[in-house]
Amino acid sequence: MDNPLLDTSSLPRFGDIKPDHVMPAIEQVIAEHRAQLQALLDSNEQPDIQSLVAPVEQMEHELGRVWSPVSHLQSVLGSTDWRDAYNKALPLLTDHGTEISQNEHLQRAYAHVDRTLPAEASEESRSAVAHALRDFHLAGVDLEKEDKDRFKAIMQKLAGVQARFEHNVQDASDAWSLHLTDVKRLDGLPKQALARAAESAAEKSLDGWLLSLDYPTYDAVMTHAKDRNLRQTMYRAWVTRGSDLGDSEEWDNSDNIEKILALRHEAAKLVGFTSYAEYSLATKMAETPAQVIDFLRELAAHTREAAKKELADLETFAEIELEAWDITFWLEKLKQARFSISNEELRQFFPADKVINGLFSLAAKLYDVELEVDDTPATWHKDVRYFTIRESGGDLLGGFYTDLYARNGKRTGAWIDECIGRQQLNGALDLPVGYLVCNFQPPDDNGVSLITHDDVVTLFHEFGHMLHHLLTRIAYPSLSGINGVPWDAVELPSQFMENFAWSFDVLTQCSAHAETGQPLPRELFDKLDNSRHCGAALAMMRQLELGLFDFRLHAEYEPGRPARVLETLAEVRDEVALIRQPEYNRLPHAFSHVFAGGYAAGYYSYKWAEVLAADAFAAFDEAGIFDRATAARFRREILEIGGSRDIMQAYVAFRGREPTIDALLRQNGIRPS
Repeated sequence: MDNPLLDTSSLPRFGDIKPDHVMPAIEQVIAEHRAQLQALLDSNEQPDIQSLVAPVEQMEHELGRVWSPVSHLQSVLGSTDWRDAYNKALPLLTDHGTEISQNEHLQRAYAHVDRTLPAEASEESRSAVAHALRDFHLAGVDLEKEDKDRFKAIMQKLAGVQARFEHNVQDASDAWSLHLTDVKRLDGLPKQALARAAESAAEKSLDGWLLSLDYPTYDAVMTHAKDRNLRQTMYRAWVTRGSDLGDSEEWDNSDNIEKILALRHEAAKLVGFTSYAEYSLATKMAETPAQVIDFLRELAAHTREAAKKELADLETFAEIELEAWDITFWLEKLKQARFSISNEELRQFFPADKVINGLFSLAAKLYDVELEVDDTPATWHKDVRYFTIRESGGDLLGGFYTDLYARNGKRTGAWIDECIGRQQLNGALDLPVGYLVCNFQPPDDNGVSLITHDDVVTLFHEFGHMLHHLLTRIAYPSLSGINGVPWDAVELPSQFMENFAWSFDVLTQCSAHAETGQPLPRELFDKLDNSRHCGAALAMMRQLELGLFDFRLHAEYEPGRPARVLETLAEVRDEVALIRQPEYNRLPHAFSHVFAGGYAAGYYSYKWAEVLAADAFAAFDEAGIFDRATAARFRREILEIGGSRDIMQAYVAFRGREPTIDALLRQNGIRPS
């Protein structure tokens, strides 16, 4: 059978790939790699970078290229066939990965390479070997056979349970809807949201409007709906997704959370850590759990008074005691009253295509690159586009797909992922390719999607990640782009990029009014800029709440007894949260970043990296935000190096010193103490 997944000669053949290609492709690649690895280890040749490390990296790179389209399609298509194929193949991938990382013969060969590296070996070669040796230990290579087998079984179970967690959240979200026939209940909603709700109702042969639980709809209701009961209804549906209080026991993640925490803790204990929180820090900048907790609490101490004042001002303005489903609505009203600005007024200036073009112009100006659309590659949906990036007037650097609009079955949120990682080993070169995914309001009948300024910030954030992936110069796939970067530093390029979405000179290039085509006027930008800090301290406390909850939950887990999930959340909220949440709030049950993604005992990374990002952007404020020399230094010292270098050393090379939290506090309108 001609299996398109096995064709890694160019971009994935999305027009040809089918779910029934998955298992044969994965089985074949794993079998071939097992044989290749055994041949390497049986060789009489002394292991070195070229004879061992390069071919092992290339095998992992090839498997990643085969698996990436599978993982991606099951998250964006909402197809049960793709989900089934993904879930069937996932255990094979997990088993194979653990098998390699627990291979003592391979670990000894890497240790030999480490001992015999020549003095002239590059920094990235040394890092590739050091990272591999660290990962061997973290996967239990030093364990006795019984414990090794148990660790392997844990990884297998964990992969399956985490996938079920994510699927439950998605299914619970997709299944929920609210049918309304009284237009008065929708008073305040933007016309684009109303039109979409009417279209959804018509598709199901219903009169009136049908509200779904995708994020654009949820956000529109929470921000604009005057009907407080409607906001509460949507809020309750959102915060009970995947829980014991949701619409179906089938999607209840309560048991999955228990299993995930137990399995993570057991795995960490097996390889010598006291908790999964401690285990997670082995690959991060932060060194101890106490350091993370102290960092979050220090930020909370700096922010608390400002957040209290914000909440008091908001309640005075609203003239009611605010509930959780009131905050976003009244913050929007306060912005309108205090700064004469609204999200909907701003939305008219931000057609998605115009924002994309302006964003690309910014990247070109900063980093001397060119971005162009390429309509030839096959895609998985009519809204998907493919772009290339190259040095200005020069070499191709890579490419990426954009999939920007919400649709049923597509995973919520915004993210980037690797389609192809950069590698340049033993004479071969593969350029990086990525996926950039958002969930913006879908285009109207005229093909236009008007997005909010918050959406603009989100797009800039994800594109920061994408530039990190695309501009890398590293040869080793395990270290190129975002790979090998400490998880609490991986958000640095993305959060750094957000700052440009608050620049007038940038936004004039990203805006064109839906009717007049005029760019965002200075007067309106000034109102937006003045409103930047409105609710910023409350938002900061919210992120600190999530970070503390995640980290404490993993640090304090005790085996043999039920996890204190809701109890820990309540304690954290008592400590740092100012906004009261109702008893039925089940935040953990849809917290996919932590229970299905890469942020387990690492959600604090957003704030940790935001300190770096704010301090880094201050260098642009000082030199001029389009300063080519500063941008070239940021590209060279941060974006190009992947995980090949100690990130603090790299940051100091860019900034000339270590970061402080002062820039972050100022950015949020909080006076440093």
